[in-house]
Amino acid sequence: MIPVPSRQTVSGKVMSVRSPEHVAIIMDGNGRWAKARGLPRSIGHRRGVEAVREAVRTAGALGIRYLTLFAFSSENWSRPAEEVGELMGLLKLFIRRDLADLHKEGVRVRVIGARNNLSPDIRSLLEEAENLTRNNTSTNLVIAFNYGARDEVTRAMQRIGEKIVLGELEPKALTAELIDAHMDTAGIPDPDLIIRTSGELRLSNFLLWQAAYSEFVFMPCLWPDFDRKAFEEALKDFASRERRFGSVSSCEIAS
Repeated sequence: MIPVPSRQTVSGKVMSVRSPEHVAIIMDGNGRWAKARGLPRSIGHRRGVEAVREAVRTAGALGIRYLTLFAFSSENWSRPAEEVGELMGLLKLFIRRDLADLHKEGVRVRVIGARNNLSPDIRSLLEEAENLTRNNTSTNLVIAFNYGARDEVTRAMQRIGEKIVLGELEPKALTAELIDAHMDTAGIPDPDLIIRTSGELRLSNFLLWQAAYSEFVFMPCLWPDFDRKAFEEALKDFASRERRFGSVSSCEIAS
């Protein structure tokens, strides 16, 4: 097992870490995987669910405490209705088929993203997953569903603004820590490592606030091909880096 790193610093010096506490993944490439094989996009999404299962197992085996998966963005509703319906069906199937096993393994499920515009059946499934696993203490599986980072920040600002209007907060009390506390990810550490598959080199409106000091690994493999070996390769890349958090490198300190 790769050891879980300490997040402490010593005298402001740069830490050297071997393994991330929180890994977030932009799961990209299901459609291209299917197209390359002459298959419908729906088959790519189904194979992508298998990759999700493998990623959760790998995170648990490697001692990663938080795994965030970008499952469905707030922009994905603009896709063809048939594809959106397929994705909703896969979400329902995953929760109904895998939730019991996740709970048995001590995985805690948490969902981030807007919920006010979700259909009652989807919303109730997400809440069921959270409520059933609320007291689990193994891997924390964070599912970003109907999620967009700009929307998340907007909703956080609205909640804070309402408190200021009601006199519960003074404007001068607005700090980065206060914003953190009103984000969907409140209580979840910022991602140490963000992985994106398919070779695309962008965040696509994912965890913009939380990614301020994240390391990034962009992998050429398409999501259905992302397996334990690929996960370990990303972690090996991460382990080779020196995280400075706005400071200077250890070499510069020594000189």
